[in-house]
Amino acid sequence: MSVGGSETDDQSVEPNEEETLESTEELEVDSEDSDIEESDEKDLHEEDHKGPEEMEIAALKDQLLRSAAEFENLKRRTTKDVENAHKFGTEKLVNDLFPVIDSLEKAIETALDVEGAEAIAEGVELSLKLFMDTLGRNGVNTVDPLGEPFNPSLHEALAVVPNENAEPNSVMEVIQKGFTLNDRLVRAAKVVVVKEDKS
Repeated sequence: MSVGGSETDDQSVEPNEEETLESTEELEVDSEDSDIEESDEKDLHEEDHKGPEEMEIAALKDQLLRSAAEFENLKRRTTKDVENAHKFGTEKLVNDLFPVIDSLEKAIETALDVEGAEAIAEGVELSLKLFMDTLGRNGVNTVDPLGEPFNPSLHEALAVVPNENAEPNSVMEVIQKGFTLNDRLVRAAKVVVVKEDKS
């Protein structure tokens, strides 16, 4: 009976050991699963914290780049505006001086036509030369296109006349000289142009 009983005890022990092993493995698997879940949750939690920060950093970088680009554009525009102010700030004054030049030139022509007024013509001519030299040092140049091809960007044609002795489409007479200020046209030359021969 006792032997039989021991066999029964042995049999009953074996299943308990197997159950213990299985439960240990299950605990280990459960522990691993919980560790993985905890790790995933931790990663997700960290991403939640990093996501907005990274987005904010990217937005700030973009804003900084835009601000830098705007500043460079503003600097270029300001530099150009200052340069133009230096180059063309006197344009109104120069325009107001053109009638004075026209009057001096007309005075020279009149004095040359009057007998005995050569000295006056010479004095006015010297004054005009001094005046034009002063304007020249300040970027003003004369447009006097007599005999040159007609250029609509620099000349204003008052009349077109036939002339067999002159080149077609050339300036045969300058009624009023033009002027440029630092290579910008401020007054077009008023001219008479030779008519093109279309025959």
